Amino acid sequence: MRTHIIQIGNSQGIRIPKVLLQQCGFSDEVELKVKRNSVIISPAPKIRENWNEAFYNMAKNNDDKLLDAETVSTSEWDETEWEW
Repeated sequence: MRTHIIQIGNSQGIRIPKVLLQQCGFSDEVELKVKRNSVIISPAPKIRENWNEAFYNMAKNNDDKLLDAETVSTSEWDETEWEW
């Protein structure tokens, strides 16, 4: 399919027919990459996808420790006035 590059405000773009978007399964966001003088359009990765598996593997490898040391109170106010 051929299409023309069009002016969109201060940018340029192309119109992608709805049928093509549906066939590719694109929704609101896509990821663009340039590869060998071509623009590759892919579905945007889902945020936090596979985090459950990553956390499971961290726990399994005993790699799920806190990186911050316990903080020491820096003032008397912290000790006497502060409440959680």
